[in-house]
Amino acid sequence: MQQRSSVADLAESLRKELDRYSPGEKLPSSRALVERHRVSPVTVSRALAALVAEGLVVTRPGAGAFRADRPRAGAQRPGDTSWQEVALSLETAGEPVPRSVDASGVLATLAAPPPGILEFNGGYLHSSLQPERALAAALARAGRRPGAWDRPPVEGLPELRAWFAREIGGPAGALGASDVLVTAGGQSALTCALRALAAPGAPVLVESPTYPGMLAAARASGLRPVPVPVDADGVRPDLLAEALRATGARVFVCQPLFQNPTGAVLSAGRRREVLAIVRAAGAFLVEDDFARRLAHEDAGPLPATLAADDPDGAVVHVCSLTKATSPSLRVGALAARGPALERLRAIQVVDSFFVPRPLQETALELVGAPSWPRHLRTVAADLHTRREALATAVRRELPALELRHVPRGGYHMWLRLPQGTDEAALASAALRAGVAVAPGRPYFCAEPPAPHVRLSFASVAGTGELGEGVRRLRTACEEVLAGA
Repeated sequence: MQQRSSVADLAESLRKELDRYSPGEKLPSSRALVERHRVSPVTVSRALAALVAEGLVVTRPGAGAFRADRPRAGAQRPGDTSWQEVALSLETAGEPVPRSVDASGVLATLAAPPPGILEFNGGYLHSSLQPERALAAALARAGRRPGAWDRPPVEGLPELRAWFAREIGGPAGALGASDVLVTAGGQSALTCALRALAAPGAPVLVESPTYPGMLAAARASGLRPVPVPVDADGVRPDLLAEALRATGARVFVCQPLFQNPTGAVLSAGRRREVLAIVRAAGAFLVEDDFARRLAHEDAGPLPATLAADDPDGAVVHVCSLTKATSPSLRVGALAARGPALERLRAIQVVDSFFVPRPLQETALELVGAPSWPRHLRTVAADLHTRREALATAVRRELPALELRHVPRGGYHMWLRLPQGTDEAALASAALRAGVAVAPGRPYFCAEPPAPHVRLSFASVAGTGELGEGVRRLRTACEEVLAGA
């Protein structure tokens, strides 16, 4: 207590003495202050630190302490940023899309919930499912690779591009390393594809419902999302053809495998039809293959990518390692053919130069290790167990919510709420009850046909938390639905 008082007394004394010194003038040395004020060196050091924190003094290692050039005379006047409302809202003549960006749908899956809240709205694997030991080992090995900190090729490391080409093109070798660009995760790849393939103001066809992050990226790029409904077999080809004719759109974004949020898989018959429709329209299909490495153990053989069945370059493929590993392993790929690839490359170079080489080297070490296939099998088994636990709990505890489809891949379930339910009120009530859920509205780019909620079963610790989360959600549903 006495020392703190001495520090405050000395700081106050030095504060009064500062008027004797010109801005930038050196103060007495610490030794001189110790002798003059009869205090310890620690007290002098802490008193000077207090004046530094106030902006009155600056210290220079080896040189001493100096009066600050512009001492603060109290609290700084708060700035007036109201002018920015006008500057940010001004639009040029003919500007087709507002420049404001709504990131709420993205932030819903990125923001960490408060302590004690079960995370049913997350977009990543829980830490218990992440290959943390394998990632640490891969990172350590990557750091010892020759040239690990050198500048990589802007397209990505050749070995990593070749690995992605084999993953995307399949055993037939439909793609080569030269058809692939390494990207900073799937979101970056999606944004790059949208900007490369569609001009500002142009319509872009999207599945309805679909991933909010893609809708936000499209709008931020000045594009106009146009919905094409999906059902249990994926996007409806008849409505896709109609939308292409009506809008003249030249880009369609599709998740053919374990679609987010419905979990639908594009059926074999529709695959051929959708590709034929897109080719006939002279359009591109952006294939967002985000969940291929999140197939459950009962999923059976997965269909090939659409890119593997497309020699003519209508499909631009997007994939990532992030979902199956860690939110921070932001390494993904874009695959394309022809002039589109060159445009994608140019936009990526302008935006970000390249993906950091240590991250690419880490990804290479990870996917080349014997632990990689074991990790994927572990995730497949655990996601299957979690899916069954959540589906059982929902049917038992939440009979008013309709679960139309139980997916065999991905990490989420899409529940239809009773007509007229206020999604926002339900999400708020759920949060009060201790569980965070994702309302359905951000997944639609136009008016939704019904209220929904999306539940993630990958972002909590295990099946026990899934059961507890559903019980908490039941409490919220009883509160909201009783007043509906």
